Amino acid sequence: MDEVPYDLITMGRIGVDLYPLQTGVPLSEVGSFGKFLGGSPSNVAVAASRLGRRTAVITRTGRDPFGTYLRAELGDFGVDARWATPVDGLPTPVTFCELFPPDDFPLYFYRLPKTPDLELREAELDLAAIRAARIFWVTGTGLCAEPSRAATLAALGVRGDSSSTPPLPAAPLGGSATGLPGAVAGPGRFTVFDLDWRPMFWKDAAGAEPDEARPHYRAALSHATVAVGNIDECEVATGEREPRAAADALLAAGVELAVVKQGPKGVLAVHRGGTAVEVPPVPVDVVNGLGAGDAFGGALCHGLLAGWELERVMRYANAAGAIVASRLACSAAMPFPAEVERVLEGGRA
Repeated sequence: MDEVPYDLITMGRIGVDLYPLQTGVPLSEVGSFGKFLGGSPSNVAVAASRLGRRTAVITRTGRDPFGTYLRAELGDFGVDARWATPVDGLPTPVTFCELFPPDDFPLYFYRLPKTPDLELREAELDLAAIRAARIFWVTGTGLCAEPSRAATLAALGVRGDSSSTPPLPAAPLGGSATGLPGAVAGPGRFTVFDLDWRPMFWKDAAGAEPDEARPHYRAALSHATVAVGNIDECEVATGEREPRAAADALLAAGVELAVVKQGPKGVLAVHRGGTAVEVPPVPVDVVNGLGAGDAFGGALCHGLLAGWELERVMRYANAAGAIVASRLACSAAMPFPAEVERVLEGGRA
């Protein structure tokens, strides 16, 4: 393990995104595609790297040209690919999407017979590096099958009682947190669980039920200090759809900070210490909404590491997500700090 811990290590899926170069055209009629690195935790690592953080991904690819491409892309984006290892006998997954802005982006996952990133095994993990990382990020997809499920929970387990985010001064829901003396975090560590509900990845792809996933989500939440998810994902994890009730349920499950993404209604963040902020979305002409959440995640990590106030973290993450929503790609679209600051100054991506 390096002497200096990583700012962020993510663990989970990776793949090749094949996105149409035509908008508003069904997949059956698309004539050309762009090829990009994909997979939510991999994109989060890219997003944080773009913002100046030292990042790495724990994942697996096929032993094929697409796997070679993904490892090269990670390196080009400044993400350490030492733990992105090949698996014999399984192809690197690919994902197609259709682009019907502003809010319809169907996804088609080709992950059969099994995706290599679900072959992550506890015995192969660098647990010392995971324990030392300032932020460790896992997703719900990593819990959908063995041996990845056991490896994910084992990795979370070595985080132990990671330093909690310190209490913030109370602020009314929807009120401004600007000027609060407290910050979301000092030099502590964070363990982030991205709820990331993808029913097609679970045992019964045609009819996966939240009840099947919920016990595994609960186990992951018991190790996490931060939970992030949209309304549907929060319902899978907690049974609650109302945003504040979902946030409170996530806190009750053990996390210190619950982040509930509400789409066009913005984002709600509630800290166990009493602070709650609700931040509106950034106006944006959407081109492809699929990578916005990953940009949000990378920017969230950046703000947590910087020790910003809760509202500043959420506004920054919202701006990063809006920038990616205004672009075609996911990984290649992740913004640099100056781009995020320009949006925050001007209010539109």
